[in-house]
Amino acid sequence: MKKLIFTTLFSVFSILNLSAQKNDASISKLYQNYLNIKTALVSDNSDDASKAANAFIKSASMVDYKVLSEGNLDVLRKGASTIADSRSIETQRESFNGLSKNMIALAKNFKLADDTVFVQYCPMADASWLSAEKAVKNPYYGKSMLTCGSVKSEIK
Repeated sequence: MKKLIFTTLFSVFSILNLSAQKNDASISKLYQNYLNIKTALVSDNSDDASKAANAFIKSASMVDYKVLSEGNLDVLRKGASTIADSRSIETQRESFNGLSKNMIALAKNFKLADDTVFVQYCPMADASWLSAEKAVKNPYYGKSMLTCGSVKSEIK
Protein backbone atom coordinates (compact mmCIF):
# COMPACT_ATOMS: atom_id res chain seq x y z
CA MET A 1 0.00 0.00 0.00
CA LYS A 2 2.83 2.41 0.88
CA LYS A 3 4.47 1.62 -2.43
CA LEU A 4 1.24 2.41 -4.29
CA ILE A 5 0.84 5.73 -2.47
CA PHE A 6 4.47 6.66 -3.14
CA THR A 7 4.14 5.74 -6.82
CA THR A 8 0.93 7.74 -7.14
CA LEU A 9 2.42 10.79 -5.44
CA PHE A 10 5.54 10.57 -7.58
CA SER A 11 3.44 10.31 -10.75
CA VAL A 12 1.31 13.31 -9.77
CA PHE A 13 4.42 15.34 -8.94
CA SER A 14 5.98 14.40 -12.30
CA ILE A 15 2.84 15.42 -14.18
CA LEU A 16 2.63 18.73 -12.31
CA ASN A 17 6.30 19.37 -12.96
CA LEU A 18 5.86 18.60 -16.66
CA SER A 19 2.82 20.87 -16.83
CA ALA A 20 4.78 23.68 -15.20
CA GLN A 21 7.41 23.36 -17.91
CA LYS A 22 4.80 23.26 -20.63
CA ASN A 23 3.12 26.46 -19.42
CA ASP A 24 6.01 28.81 -18.79
CA ALA A 25 5.50 32.59 -18.45
CA SER A 26 8.72 33.38 -20.31
CA ILE A 27 7.53 31.33 -23.31
CA SER A 28 4.19 33.16 -23.21
CA LYS A 29 6.11 36.47 -23.25
CA LEU A 30 8.01 35.29 -26.36
CA TYR A 31 4.67 34.60 -28.01
CA GLN A 32 3.32 38.05 -27.11
CA ASN A 33 6.40 39.71 -28.61
CA TYR A 34 6.09 37.49 -31.69
CA LEU A 35 2.50 38.73 -32.09
CA ASN A 36 3.79 42.32 -31.87
CA ILE A 37 6.18 41.60 -34.76
CA LYS A 38 3.30 40.11 -36.75
CA THR A 39 1.08 43.13 -36.06
CA ALA A 40 3.80 45.53 -37.24
CA LEU A 41 4.27 43.55 -40.46
CA VAL A 42 0.49 43.48 -41.03
CA SER A 43 0.58 47.29 -40.74
CA ASP A 44 3.54 47.54 -43.16
CA ASN A 45 5.55 49.23 -40.38
CA SER A 46 9.21 48.18 -40.53
CA ASP A 47 10.23 50.44 -37.61
CA ASP A 48 7.67 48.87 -35.27
CA ALA A 49 8.66 45.40 -36.52
CA SER A 50 12.27 46.18 -35.65
CA LYS A 51 11.32 47.41 -32.16
CA ALA A 52 9.11 44.37 -31.55
CA ALA A 53 11.90 42.06 -32.71
CA ASN A 54 14.28 43.70 -30.22
CA ALA A 55 11.72 43.09 -27.46
CA PHE A 56 11.45 39.47 -28.65
CA ILE A 57 15.23 39.06 -28.38
CA LYS A 58 15.21 40.50 -24.84
CA SER A 59 12.40 38.17 -23.80
CA ALA A 60 14.28 35.21 -25.31
CA SER A 61 17.20 35.96 -23.00
CA MET A 62 14.80 35.66 -20.04
CA VAL A 63 13.89 32.05 -20.88
CA ASP A 64 15.60 29.49 -18.64
CA TYR A 65 17.71 26.94 -20.52
CA LYS A 66 15.95 24.24 -18.48
CA VAL A 67 12.70 25.26 -20.19
CA LEU A 68 14.06 25.67 -23.72
CA SER A 69 17.56 24.73 -24.84
CA GLU A 70 20.16 27.36 -25.61
CA GLY A 71 20.37 26.09 -29.19
CA ASN A 72 16.63 26.55 -29.72
CA LEU A 73 16.76 30.02 -28.19
CA ASP A 74 19.68 30.94 -30.44
CA VAL A 75 17.65 29.95 -33.51
CA LEU A 76 14.75 32.14 -32.35
CA ARG A 77 17.07 35.06 -31.57
CA LYS A 78 18.78 34.76 -34.95
CA GLY A 79 15.47 35.05 -36.82
CA ALA A 80 14.40 38.00 -34.71
CA SER A 81 17.81 39.68 -35.08
CA THR A 82 17.45 39.86 -38.84
CA ILE A 83 14.07 41.53 -38.39
CA ALA A 84 15.47 43.92 -35.76
CA ASP A 85 18.52 44.90 -37.86
CA SER A 86 16.71 45.37 -41.17
CA ARG A 87 14.76 48.42 -42.29
CA SER A 88 13.45 46.61 -45.37
CA ILE A 89 9.92 45.28 -44.84
CA GLU A 90 10.57 42.60 -47.50
CA THR A 91 13.65 41.30 -45.66
CA GLN A 92 11.75 41.40 -42.37
CA ARG A 93 8.92 39.38 -43.89
CA GLU A 94 11.34 36.78 -45.26
CA SER A 95 12.91 36.41 -41.81
CA PHE A 96 9.48 36.31 -40.19
CA ASN A 97 8.76 33.15 -42.19
CA GLY A 98 11.66 31.32 -40.52
CA LEU A 99 10.79 32.74 -37.11
CA SER A 100 7.19 31.62 -37.61
CA LYS A 101 8.21 28.05 -38.46
CA ASN A 102 10.16 27.88 -35.21
CA MET A 103 7.37 29.49 -33.18
CA ILE A 104 4.83 27.02 -34.65
CA ALA A 105 7.07 24.16 -33.53
CA LEU A 106 7.30 25.78 -30.10
CA ALA A 107 3.50 26.11 -29.96
CA LYS A 108 3.16 22.36 -30.42
CA ASN A 109 5.26 21.75 -27.30
CA PHE A 110 4.30 24.63 -25.00
CA LYS A 111 1.09 26.33 -24.02
CA LEU A 112 1.67 29.82 -25.40
CA ALA A 113 -1.57 31.41 -24.23
CA ASP A 114 -4.70 30.68 -22.26
CA ASP A 115 -6.77 31.17 -25.42
CA THR A 116 -6.61 29.29 -28.70
CA VAL A 117 -3.58 29.91 -30.90
CA PHE A 118 -4.35 29.83 -34.61
CA VAL A 119 -1.89 28.62 -37.24
CA GLN A 120 -2.66 30.54 -40.41
CA TYR A 121 -1.34 30.04 -43.93
CA CYS A 122 -0.89 32.26 -46.98
CA PRO A 123 -0.71 30.31 -50.26
CA MET A 124 0.74 33.32 -52.12
CA ALA A 125 3.74 33.47 -49.78
CA ASP A 126 3.67 29.71 -49.11
CA ALA A 127 4.17 30.60 -45.46
CA SER A 128 2.43 30.16 -42.12
CA TRP A 129 2.24 32.22 -38.95
CA LEU A 130 0.65 32.20 -35.51
CA SER A 131 -2.27 34.40 -34.56
CA ALA A 132 -4.28 35.05 -31.41
CA GLU A 133 -7.41 35.64 -33.49
CA LYS A 134 -9.24 33.57 -36.08
CA ALA A 135 -9.60 36.47 -38.54
CA VAL A 136 -6.74 36.40 -41.05
CA LYS A 137 -4.44 39.43 -41.11
CA ASN A 138 -1.56 38.58 -43.40
CA PRO A 139 1.92 39.68 -42.22
CA TYR A 140 3.57 38.65 -45.51
CA TYR A 141 1.63 41.10 -47.68
CA GLY A 142 0.23 43.56 -45.17
CA LYS A 143 -2.39 45.99 -46.40
CA SER A 144 -1.99 44.96 -50.05
CA MET A 145 -3.48 41.49 -49.36
CA LEU A 146 -4.63 41.79 -45.76
CA THR A 147 -7.03 38.85 -45.67
CA CYS A 148 -5.16 36.48 -47.99
CA GLY A 149 -4.89 33.14 -46.25
CA SER A 150 -6.78 30.72 -44.04
CA VAL A 151 -6.70 29.06 -40.66
CA LYS A 152 -4.66 25.90 -41.06
CA SER A 153 -5.08 24.58 -37.51
CA GLU A 154 -5.89 25.51 -33.95
CA ILE A 155 -3.73 24.86 -30.89
CA LYS A 156 -5.60 24.88 -27.60
